[in-house]
Amino acid sequence: MGKKRIISQTKEEMIKEGEKMEANVQKEIKTESHRGVKEGKIYISSSYNNTIITLTDAKGNTLAWVSAGGIGFKGTKKATPFAASKVAEAVALVAKKIGIEKVAMLVKGIGSGRESAIRSFAARGLEFISIKDITPVPHNGCRPPKVRRV
Repeated sequence: MGKKRIISQTKEEMIKEGEKMEANVQKEIKTESHRGVKEGKIYISSSYNNTIITLTDAKGNTLAWVSAGGIGFKGTKKATPFAASKVAEAVALVAKKIGIEKVAMLVKGIGSGRESAIRSFAARGLEFISIKDITPVPHNGCRPPKVRRV
Protein backbone atom coordinates (compact mmCIF):
# COMPACT_ATOMS: atom_id res chain seq x y z
CA MET A 1 0.00 0.00 0.00
CA GLY A 2 2.78 2.45 0.76
CA LYS A 3 3.16 5.08 3.42
CA LYS A 4 0.24 7.22 4.41
CA ARG A 5 0.92 10.91 4.40
CA ILE A 6 -0.81 13.42 6.61
CA ILE A 7 -1.60 16.51 4.58
CA SER A 8 -1.67 19.70 6.61
CA GLN A 9 -2.95 22.99 5.29
CA THR A 10 -0.63 25.94 5.01
CA LYS A 11 -1.73 29.39 6.13
CA GLU A 12 -2.18 30.48 2.52
CA GLU A 13 -4.55 27.56 1.81
CA MET A 14 -6.55 28.34 4.96
CA ILE A 15 -6.83 32.01 3.94
CA LYS A 16 -7.92 30.97 0.44
CA GLU A 17 -10.59 28.65 1.90
CA GLY A 18 -11.83 31.47 4.15
CA GLU A 19 -12.09 33.82 1.17
CA LYS A 20 -14.03 31.17 -0.75
CA MET A 21 -16.47 30.87 2.15
CA GLU A 22 -16.79 34.68 2.34
CA ALA A 23 -17.60 34.73 -1.39
CA ASN A 24 -20.39 32.18 -0.81
CA VAL A 25 -21.72 34.31 2.04
CA GLN A 26 -21.71 37.42 -0.15
CA LYS A 27 -23.78 35.52 -2.73
CA GLU A 28 -26.31 34.43 -0.13
CA ILE A 29 -27.20 37.90 1.18
CA LYS A 30 -29.47 39.31 -1.50
CA THR A 31 -31.41 42.05 0.27
CA GLU A 32 -30.50 44.41 3.05
CA SER A 33 -34.11 44.55 4.29
CA HIS A 34 -33.39 41.90 6.94
CA ARG A 35 -30.95 44.06 8.91
CA GLY A 36 -33.29 44.63 11.88
CA VAL A 37 -33.91 40.94 12.55
CA LYS A 38 -32.60 39.83 15.98
CA GLU A 39 -34.16 36.36 16.31
CA GLY A 40 -34.45 33.57 13.79
CA LYS A 41 -34.78 29.86 13.18
CA ILE A 42 -32.20 27.48 11.79
CA TYR A 43 -33.43 24.34 10.04
CA ILE A 44 -30.84 21.58 9.75
CA SER A 45 -31.81 18.87 7.28
CA SER A 46 -29.30 16.04 7.48
CA SER A 47 -29.72 13.04 5.19
CA TYR A 48 -27.43 10.17 4.28
CA ASN A 49 -26.31 12.11 1.20
CA ASN A 50 -26.18 15.81 2.10
CA THR A 51 -26.63 18.44 4.81
CA ILE A 52 -28.76 21.51 4.09
CA ILE A 53 -29.04 24.36 6.60
CA THR A 54 -31.66 27.09 6.17
CA LEU A 55 -31.71 30.38 8.09
CA THR A 56 -35.14 31.99 8.48
CA ASP A 57 -36.63 34.87 10.44
CA ALA A 58 -39.11 34.26 13.28
CA LYS A 59 -42.05 34.02 10.84
CA GLY A 60 -40.32 31.40 8.68
CA ASN A 61 -39.28 33.54 5.70
CA THR A 62 -36.01 32.23 4.28
CA LEU A 63 -33.07 34.60 4.68
CA ALA A 64 -30.28 32.28 3.46
CA TRP A 65 -29.51 28.63 2.92
CA VAL A 66 -26.32 26.68 2.36
CA SER A 67 -25.73 23.03 1.51
CA ALA A 68 -22.61 20.88 1.59
CA GLY A 69 -22.79 20.49 -2.18
CA GLY A 70 -23.05 24.25 -2.63
CA ILE A 71 -19.86 24.86 -0.67
CA GLY A 72 -17.87 22.49 -2.86
CA PHE A 73 -18.06 19.02 -1.34
CA LYS A 74 -18.81 16.26 -3.84
CA GLY A 75 -20.02 12.68 -3.63
CA THR A 76 -19.90 10.89 -0.30
CA LYS A 77 -17.95 13.75 1.31
CA LYS A 78 -21.16 15.80 1.43
CA ALA A 79 -22.60 13.53 4.12
CA THR A 80 -19.66 13.81 6.53
CA PRO A 81 -19.71 15.64 9.87
CA PHE A 82 -16.84 17.84 8.66
CA ALA A 83 -18.90 19.07 5.71
CA ALA A 84 -21.83 19.77 8.03
CA SER A 85 -19.63 21.85 10.32
CA LYS A 86 -18.36 23.87 7.34
CA VAL A 87 -21.96 24.48 6.21
CA ALA A 88 -22.85 25.61 9.75
CA GLU A 89 -19.90 28.02 9.77
CA ALA A 90 -21.08 29.55 6.49
CA VAL A 91 -24.63 30.01 7.83
CA ALA A 92 -23.27 31.48 11.08
CA LEU A 93 -21.33 34.06 9.05
CA VAL A 94 -24.53 35.03 7.23
CA ALA A 95 -26.41 35.25 10.54
CA LYS A 96 -23.75 37.53 12.01
CA LYS A 97 -23.87 39.80 8.94
CA ILE A 98 -27.65 40.05 9.12
CA GLY A 99 -27.52 40.67 12.87
CA ILE A 100 -29.23 37.57 14.24
CA GLU A 101 -28.20 36.80 17.82
CA LYS A 102 -30.76 34.26 19.11
CA VAL A 103 -31.85 31.22 17.13
CA ALA A 104 -34.19 28.28 17.56
CA MET A 105 -32.75 25.07 16.09
CA LEU A 106 -34.98 22.61 14.27
CA VAL A 107 -33.13 19.42 13.32
CA LYS A 108 -34.54 16.94 10.82
CA GLY A 109 -33.07 13.75 9.45
CA ILE A 110 -30.83 10.86 10.39
CA GLY A 111 -27.52 11.84 8.81
CA SER A 112 -24.15 12.03 10.50
CA GLY A 113 -23.98 15.83 10.31
CA ARG A 114 -26.62 16.66 12.92
CA GLU A 115 -24.51 16.98 16.05
CA SER A 116 -21.46 18.48 14.38
CA ALA A 117 -23.57 21.28 12.85
CA ILE A 118 -25.06 22.14 16.26
CA ARG A 119 -21.61 22.13 17.87
CA SER A 120 -20.29 24.38 15.14
CA PHE A 121 -23.09 26.90 15.71
CA ALA A 122 -22.33 26.86 19.44
CA ALA A 123 -18.65 27.50 18.74
CA ARG A 124 -19.55 30.49 16.56
CA GLY A 125 -21.31 32.22 19.45
CA LEU A 126 -24.98 32.02 18.50
CA GLU A 127 -27.38 31.89 21.45
CA PHE A 128 -29.86 29.01 21.30
CA ILE A 129 -33.48 29.55 22.32
CA SER A 130 -34.35 25.88 21.80
CA ILE A 131 -33.21 22.75 19.97
CA LYS A 132 -36.00 20.54 18.59
CA ASP A 133 -35.86 17.27 16.69
CA ILE A 134 -38.55 17.34 13.99
CA THR A 135 -37.59 14.09 12.26
CA PRO A 136 -40.76 12.43 10.94
CA VAL A 137 -41.45 9.11 12.64
CA PRO A 138 -43.97 6.59 11.29
CA HIS A 139 -46.50 5.53 13.93
CA ASN A 140 -47.53 2.16 12.55
CA GLY A 141 -45.78 2.08 9.19
CA CYS A 142 -47.06 0.88 5.84
CA ARG A 143 -49.39 -2.02 5.38
CA PRO A 144 -47.35 -5.21 4.91
CA PRO A 145 -47.61 -7.11 1.63
CA LYS A 146 -49.96 -10.06 1.26
CA VAL A 147 -48.67 -13.48 2.15
CA ARG A 148 -47.00 -15.14 -0.84
CA ARG A 149 -48.80 -18.24 -2.13
CA VAL A 150 -46.69 -20.75 -4.01
